[in-house]
Amino acid sequence: MGINYVIRGDDHVNNTPRQILIYKALDEPIPQYAHLPMILGPDKSPLSKRHGATSVMAYKDMGFLPHALLNSLARLGWSHGDQEIFTIQELIDLFTLEHVGKAAGIFNMEKLLDCNAKYIREEDDGTLADLLFPFLSHLGCKDLLKQKVKGAVGTLKARSKTLLEMAQRALFYFQEIDYEQQADEKFLLPDVLYILEDLLLDLKGAASFDQNNLENIFSIFLERHKVKLGIIAQPLRVALTGTSVSPGIFEIMEVMGQEMVIQRLTRAIAHIKSKKA
Repeated sequence: MGINYVIRGDDHVNNTPRQILIYKALDEPIPQYAHLPMILGPDKSPLSKRHGATSVMAYKDMGFLPHALLNSLARLGWSHGDQEIFTIQELIDLFTLEHVGKAAGIFNMEKLLDCNAKYIREEDDGTLADLLFPFLSHLGCKDLLKQKVKGAVGTLKARSKTLLEMAQRALFYFQEIDYEQQADEKFLLPDVLYILEDLLLDLKGAASFDQNNLENIFSIFLERHKVKLGIIAQPLRVALTGTSVSPGIFEIMEVMGQEMVIQRLTRAIAHIKSKKA
């Protein structure tokens, strides 16, 4: 068949002498053989589905970027000094059989997640937004606008390890929210009602809703009430996102836009009042 190199797993080493004999018997040129170490799971047993060894498309559905998966696979059993991240061209230029390890490669999901997180952090927001659309749609988000998805990406990419994780964290931008019980009970309290109502008036009168203008509005507001941002930030965060953990408050307000912020803050105020009734 004209094959001059046979590169395969080292589980075929025992077959090689027999195949060489067949080549000799046929008076055919013997190809050069290279046997690569197998990939094992973290427990050093042969890789199986329970270790995460599944189809490439399954990794796509889990939210891994193509090049992150390629890079991680290339590094299983091969190395080039201490370099961890490679472009496709670097993989082509640098790969040699001499640098393939003799020991089995160990598949590590945490390393794959870390690699994917790095590629997400470094990817363009617009490109990530396009990739995030199907994940958001699958989670029930409708009528998605590219600019808003792109804005959401900018607030979430630094802490997201997969696109699926990012989409799940972004839901408060695109769907109605419920208040987490613990956050509700801790932060949406009657003693912050007056300050939230006053803040709502200032936000309704905002000429623009970019981060710089929001910071100015809050600066004046906090000075007027003689309080620090910490007093208002967590109740406001819960009012807007339903949780006590989110990206920066001014970031999420800019992405949400004035209409959504006012709507959610109004709802939170009504919710607090219902507790007093």
